[in-house]
Amino acid sequence: MNIQQFHYILAVAELKHFESAAAKCCVSQSTLSTMISKFEDEIEIKIFDRSKKPVALTIEGSIILEQLKIISNDIDQLLEITKEIKGEVSGKLNLSVITTIAPFLLPLFLQDFALQFPELNIVVKEETTEEILKKIKSREIDIGIVSIPLIDKEIFEIKLYDEPFVYYDALNISKGNVSIKSNISERICLMDEGHCMRTQMLELCNLSKKKLKSVLNIEYKAGSIDGLTRFVKSNKLTTLLPYLSVLNFTKDESKYVSVFESPTPYRTVGLIVNRHFVKRRILDKLKFKIIEKVSEHLPSINSEGQLLSPKE
Repeated sequence: MNIQQFHYILAVAELKHFESAAAKCCVSQSTLSTMISKFEDEIEIKIFDRSKKPVALTIEGSIILEQLKIISNDIDQLLEITKEIKGEVSGKLNLSVITTIAPFLLPLFLQDFALQFPELNIVVKEETTEEILKKIKSREIDIGIVSIPLIDKEIFEIKLYDEPFVYYDALNISKGNVSIKSNISERICLMDEGHCMRTQMLELCNLSKKKLKSVLNIEYKAGSIDGLTRFVKSNKLTTLLPYLSVLNFTKDESKYVSVFESPTPYRTVGLIVNRHFVKRRILDKLKFKIIEKVSEHLPSINSEGQLLSPKE
């Protein structure tokens, strides 16, 4: 058996089609099929049921496939280690960011970071924390940007920054700081289930154990900050928004934004990687680039919970 056979098997398992897998691997279908058959003969186990359309894994093949994924990842890790030793930054970087962070953070740093490493192909996706965590563990992606801590022994976390929340009230024009303890439950609108920001907002507003009652007979489950803000504005409701999301608000929109009294509610944003992640140079460069760019826009929070301007 050899590494190339592993790649052929993984390609067929992914695409469920021998011809498509051959095209992906840049070989003829007969070559790919023959090499997989030789592998099956060597281990005396059939990996694929070729009688099915599309082609399917056998029960035994599913077990073999999981081991091949581990071996393939280990080989990739070995190649990355050699690049690290030689100081090379090239290849592919899979980066996933949660949807409540991506639209506001990525424009601040991504282009500058990409220009630093022209030989690096950066693939960026927006996904939920649950999806990112799962793919980090399986090594389908390299780096995630999420709200931390996650407290998972398989994951290594690196803090980037603390991002304050602001209060958005589409009914009243802001006239000063507001208290997080205010009775805002009847008019507050939250992200949908599955978004970590929903849980954070419930905890911050002390609503975790309360049944939310809306002034509307509409149950809106927002999937994005933009969708949440638009719904809140059109229905004269309230919500909490991360600080970076309001930076580009118009003057008119900013009238409805207030900061909170101390202690300021906030979330911690960080990088997460698999414990066995080896692209340390890229990870360090990414960390410092994000911190550098965010610090130009984001106020810090002192020990008393007060906001300080970016320059303080």
